Amino acid sequence: MKKNLVFALVMVITLLLSACSATEVEKPIVNDDTFVAGTYTGEGNGLSNSIGVEVTVSTEKIESIVFTEFNESDFTVDLADQLIETIIENNVAQADTIAGATFTSRGTLEAVRDALSKAYVDGKEPDYTKIDVDNGEKTDLKNISTDVVVIGAGGAGMSSALVAKNNGAEVIIVEKMPIVGGNTKFATGGLNAAETSIQKALGIEDSVELYYEDTMKGGGNLNNPSLVELLAQKTKETVDWLIGLGADLSDVGRLGGASANRAHRPTGGAAVGGEITDVLYENVQEAGIEVILETKVIGILSNNDEVTGVRVSTKDGEYDINAKAVIIATGGFGANNELVASFVPAFEGYGTTNHQGAIGDVIDFAKDLNVSFIDMEFIQTHPTVIPVKNYMITEAVRGNGAILVNRSAERFVDELQTRKVVSDAELAQEGQTAFLVFDQGVRESLSAIEKYYNKGFLLESDTIEGLAEQMGVPAEQLKATIDTYNSYVANENDPEFGRTNFARPIENGPYYSVEVGPAVHHTMGGVEIDVETQVYNEAGEVIKGLYAAGEVTGGVHGNNRLGGNSLSDITTYGRIAGENAAYYSKSE
Repeated sequence: MKKNLVFALVMVITLLLSACSATEVEKPIVNDDTFVAGTYTGEGNGLSNSIGVEVTVSTEKIESIVFTEFNESDFTVDLADQLIETIIENNVAQADTIAGATFTSRGTLEAVRDALSKAYVDGKEPDYTKIDVDNGEKTDLKNISTDVVVIGAGGAGMSSALVAKNNGAEVIIVEKMPIVGGNTKFATGGLNAAETSIQKALGIEDSVELYYEDTMKGGGNLNNPSLVELLAQKTKETVDWLIGLGADLSDVGRLGGASANRAHRPTGGAAVGGEITDVLYENVQEAGIEVILETKVIGILSNNDEVTGVRVSTKDGEYDINAKAVIIATGGFGANNELVASFVPAFEGYGTTNHQGAIGDVIDFAKDLNVSFIDMEFIQTHPTVIPVKNYMITEAVRGNGAILVNRSAERFVDELQTRKVVSDAELAQEGQTAFLVFDQGVRESLSAIEKYYNKGFLLESDTIEGLAEQMGVPAEQLKATIDTYNSYVANENDPEFGRTNFARPIENGPYYSVEVGPAVHHTMGGVEIDVETQVYNEAGEVIKGLYAAGEVTGGVHGNNRLGGNSLSDITTYGRIAGENAAYYSKSE
């Protein structure tokens, strides 16, 4: 399984920096004639592609490392960059003694060592020596205090922190990963909102009531109606708030299960997640909010059923952050396949689109408070994920005109049905995968596609027949399927599958395709909250001073989340959590 990929990278970085995983570690003895100064290339094996680097050295030092080939998951990019920085800082590229170094991390180190092997004087590696290091035992560090502590630096966490700060609270964000952003950073589709100023300017008709109905229907009417109603009402305010912070949400498209174009995203249909997290983090920094990275919460402190802070663990030791209010924003558990399979056995062994910090830590660190968890069996797969690579193709590709075909080159579903419906339909096909098919018009309409193209994921041909050959499907049938679909677009009627969104026909080459299938994407269950984002215990009582927002919560999405509703949820309820936590902290 690839669920430990990013965790392995984190461990590599942490171990290189702190050397605290064992009693000894190998470091090279370098001197002024270790290397022949120059620039050298190297290659290693990543998860599913080669990793190439260009390493520049002086006679005694690694001066720079540049990736020349890197097609790994987006989740690993920032971490791989940090690994490179650590190699340069420590002048060491040894992986043999690093526990857990695998996939992308090992491939990166392999590529660097390959390059360095060409740089050594007389082709000889430097001598290595054993040095004593920390035995890894944790020590108690000095406790600190604040008004509100936020657990998690993703979209929900940073949104709540900003609003809490703006409402007069002192705030600390604790993040276990070495980077901020969480899953939000990698979201691509859009942020759903109804009756926004952007929609009105574009002439898009939508309503809060329709948004509510779509969300309830998409969740099998198993959602908490009160949470959905507030979400539908407040998201337009969230869009204005994000725009006010500096976010570009000027493009509006449609994702699966929506009855109107309401997925807000950057100009040209660019990926929305990075836009939002970059803007949030910039504002967090400008507000002077402390963000403590690589720090894991291991418990929530309480006294007489009222939270008083959190206990955290770092590579240097453990300490308490005393606080008057705590906001849980740790995301879901989609990257923890063991936990996923415990609720849905059929998903055992499934890949995931989640960043690998999404493992459900809250279940452990909140257990002493008897926190109530609901809807944990509701786990969503995303239907357009590249097999093995676990790289998600945004739903917006279908929203902008792509179709899905099986190995017989036939359509088999309304491509913009809910993710559950489309995933189930794919699993019923031969090979349990399908092909996304689109043309140059779709590519030009959505800038997010450029990343897929540049990574080499797409098959491409100037003709439909040529594309069919590359796909391994019947050419005549693929052409007939596309011709039929184009007639539906012209008539705005799909009598076969009932598709109602017809962005454009597939008629202008080049033509493109990519094989896709389902992978675990979102966990709808989690901590039980109310519309004030207060957390409940198993006895149905509010836990004083404890709030939660984002994918870590349950109840908003029912048994299936609509595309675009995650970003709406995390930012809207993040804002609500921040406001209420700040108020509570000041009232005590």
